[in-house]
Amino acid sequence: MRQFCDYLTSEHYGWVAECEQRFGTHPVQVCHDWNTNRHLQDYDGRPGRRPLTRDELQALFDRADEEIQRRLKNGRKGALPAYRDAVLLRVAYAWGLRANEAVHLDVTDFYRNAHAPEFGDYGMLHVRYGKASRGGPPKRRSVATLRDWAVEAVEDYVKNVWPLMRPDGQRALWLSERGTRLRTRELSDRFAEYRDDLGLDPVLSPHALRHSYVTHLIEEGVDPVFVQRQVGHQHQSTTSIYTGISGDFANKMMRDALERLRPREEGSS
Repeated sequence: MRQFCDYLTSEHYGWVAECEQRFGTHPVQVCHDWNTNRHLQDYDGRPGRRPLTRDELQALFDRADEEIQRRLKNGRKGALPAYRDAVLLRVAYAWGLRANEAVHLDVTDFYRNAHAPEFGDYGMLHVRYGKASRGGPPKRRSVATLRDWAVEAVEDYVKNVWPLMRPDGQRALWLSERGTRLRTRELSDRFAEYRDDLGLDPVLSPHALRHSYVTHLIEEGVDPVFVQRQVGHQHQSTTSIYTGISGDFANKMMRDALERLRPREEGSS
C-alpha cells in the first residue's frame, strides 16, 4: 500500500493533476512510520524461485551419487567430498534447512526424540544458526526428523566418511579437504554444477530444497502449522509463500472437496 501511494503521489506520473482535474482532490500518502508496523524479518523469497518437482529432486540426488561413482571409477581425488555433498543435499531437503543453517551443523546437533524412537540418535535436529530478526542473534529451533532414508544417509556418512575427513577435535559435520567447516558458497557451487548438468532452471539455488520440503509435506497432508514450526517461520503467511503445489495435487484437492461437498448438496436438495 505504501508503494502504491508513492506511485500515485509521484510527480513523475501525473496522477495528482489528473485526480484534481477529474475529482477536485488529489491522492496522498496514508502509510507512515507512526501508523504502520515494521517488518522484523526480511522476506527471503525471490521472484522465480520455486520448489523442485519430485522427479527433479530425485534426478539431483542421482546426479550427486553418480559423481561419487565417477570419481571412484576414474581413480580421481575428491570421492569423499563428493560423498559429503551428496549427503549434505539430502539433509538440506529432509530437514528443510537454509544453506547457512545446513553448513553450520555439528555432528552433535542430532539427538534422540522420545516420540520417534525408530530414528535412534537422529530423531531431532538442533538448528543453531537460524535466520535472525533484524538486529538480533541467530534464531535456534528444533526440527523433528520425518524421513527415514535421510537418517540412513547421515548414519552412514558419520560412520564411514566423516572420520576420514575430520581433524582431531573438530565437530563440524561438513568439512572441506583442508579440514575447515564448509561454506555456503561451496554448497551453492556444487548445487549449481549438478543443476546445470541436469538442465534445470538456472534461477534454482539450494534454497529450492527448502521450498521443496515445505511443498512436499503439504502435498502429503502434513498439518501446515506443524510445517511452519519445522521451518521456523513466525507467520503462516511466510510458509504459504514457500508452497508451490503441483497441478496434479491441486486437481486432487479439488476432487476431494467436490466429493465432500456433493453429499451435503444432494441431502439439502
